[in-house]
Amino acid sequence: MLLDTLLMALGGSEIFPALLLTLWFIGGIAIYLALVRQTKARPPGATAEEPRRFGLPEAVVAAVLTFFLLFGLFVTVSHPPPKLRDNVVVQNLFFILAIVLVIAAFLRLRGFNLSAVAGFSKISFLRALSIGIVLLIAAYPLIAMADAITQRLLGAGSSRQSIVELFSGSSTIEQRVMIIFFAVAVAPPAEEFLFRFFLYGVLRRYFGRFLGLVSNALLFAAVHSHLPSFAPLFVLGSCFTLAYEWSGSILVSMTMHALFNSVSLIALAFPDLFSQ
Repeated sequence: MLLDTLLMALGGSEIFPALLLTLWFIGGIAIYLALVRQTKARPPGATAEEPRRFGLPEAVVAAVLTFFLLFGLFVTVSHPPPKLRDNVVVQNLFFILAIVLVIAAFLRLRGFNLSAVAGFSKISFLRALSIGIVLLIAAYPLIAMADAITQRLLGAGSSRQSIVELFSGSSTIEQRVMIIFFAVAVAPPAEEFLFRFFLYGVLRRYFGRFLGLVSNALLFAAVHSHLPSFAPLFVLGSCFTLAYEWSGSILVSMTMHALFNSVSLIALAFPDLFSQ
């Protein structure tokens, strides 16, 4: 359980570490509430509002992509796939990249400057990394709370995601390197481009920040097709969206996502040090 891992990282379950965890949780809530307040206080046009320029063509493409993701979820739930294998990971890697490239090409043909619209040119990588570290640290106790509630409702013996099972059961260094590359270098930028930049940009354009954030986080959690992870992923997706909305740069949520996956893989690689 993630909550157990945090307690172990603080040195056990004594009163002092538990108090630190409580303060960490309160601090995380305070930070993200501050992001919400600052974002809501911005008048229209005060910051980079390029995602609002998404029009009907982008909405149609977003609807098609959403339908495709939900259809894939339905197929996965109705017909659970066999045990995940290396070739499936590679196929998913190329498939995700193909979708990203198609949407990026579509936006370029529509005249969008992706560097400006996504905020790549707004913030340096080092600044995005430092902000991402702080916001991810603040998000961890919120994710841990969602995980604890899920574990309480579904039981501690809930299954793990397929990619986690594959990594834990990998027997060769080549296999682990491939999974690490996919989880840290490919999936975070691709998923943030699709979910936060494009889908959230369209949803925000037509439904506003709140409904856009909630529906985007719900879709992000659902497409992972793993019920025990739904609530933590919903919280995680919401934190990513708030980070992107507040900073105006998709680099921040990309670094947060990559760091989160990196920490998760480190915990899996050293099971004797971290609760699984």
